[in-house]
Amino acid sequence: MIRRAQPWLGTMVEISAEGSHDALTDAFAAIARVHGLMSFHDAHSDVSRINRAAPGDTVHIDRDTWEVLRIAADIGRLSGGAFDIACAPRLVAWQVLPAPQATSPAVLKFERVLALEREGVVRKLAAGWIDLGGIAKGYAVDLAVECLQRAGVRSGCVNAGGDLRVFGELRLPVSIRSPRNPGVAAAVLELEDCALATSGSYFSSREVDGRVMVSALVDARDGTAIVNDRSASVRAPRCVLADALTKVVLATGDVRHPALSACEASAFLI
Repeated sequence: MIRRAQPWLGTMVEISAEGSHDALTDAFAAIARVHGLMSFHDAHSDVSRINRAAPGDTVHIDRDTWEVLRIAADIGRLSGGAFDIACAPRLVAWQVLPAPQATSPAVLKFERVLALEREGVVRKLAAGWIDLGGIAKGYAVDLAVECLQRAGVRSGCVNAGGDLRVFGELRLPVSIRSPRNPGVAAAVLELEDCALATSGSYFSSREVDGRVMVSALVDARDGTAIVNDRSASVRAPRCVLADALTKVVLATGDVRHPALSACEASAFLI
C-alpha cells in the first residue's frame, strides 16, 4: 500500500491506497483544486468572488463549488437552520476568519444571501459572506476517492485531518480522541466502505476581547458559538455529508436528528 501526505485545506491530508503513484498524484490534485476554489482566504477563489459580489450580481462558478453550495443548502434545510454557510460575518467578528472587506455585512440566512440558479451560476441576493470551511474538506475527500476509483484503485483511505473515507475491501480501525483529554482515545471503531468525520471546539475555543468565549463552530439557529467539551462523530456514505452533519449534531446535541436519517448517517457524542 502506498502512503503519501500533503498539506491542504488547513490540515494534513493523507492518502493510503493500493494503487500507483500517478493515481495518488491525481487525487492530491483534486484536493488542491477544491482548496483553490473554496478558500475563504484566497482572493481568487469562487468563495471570495461570491463574497465580493454586489446584490443582484450573477456569479459564474465551478460546478464543484456549485455542488457544495447545493449540498450546504440541503443540509441547512434538513437541520432546521442549525447549519448555515452564511455565518461568515460572525466568524470574522470573532476573529476566526480574516475580514475580506472593511465593512462587514449583517448576518443573514443562506437563502437570503444567495440563490442557486442553473449549474455553475449563482445570484447574490443581498450583502453577505459565505464560508465553506464546515463542508468543503469532506467534499475534497470524496473527490479524491472518486479520482482513485476511476484510476482503478480497488481500496484505500483518504484522511483530511480526521475527516476520512475508506473504500473497497480495506477495514480501518479509527481512534476518536477524547475532547476533554485530546491526547487520549475515547473510542475506537472499524470503518469499511464509508466516511467518518469528527468535530469539536476543544482546539478552536478562545476568548475575544478578554470576555467572550468563541470558537470556529456556530449554532446558526441563534448565532451562538459552540463552546463545550463535547465532540460529535458522524458516519455517512459520503464524507461531505459526514463533515457537515457533525456541526448539526454539535449544535443540537441530537444524535437522532432527522437530518441524519435523511442522509443515511449515524452519529455519537463523546
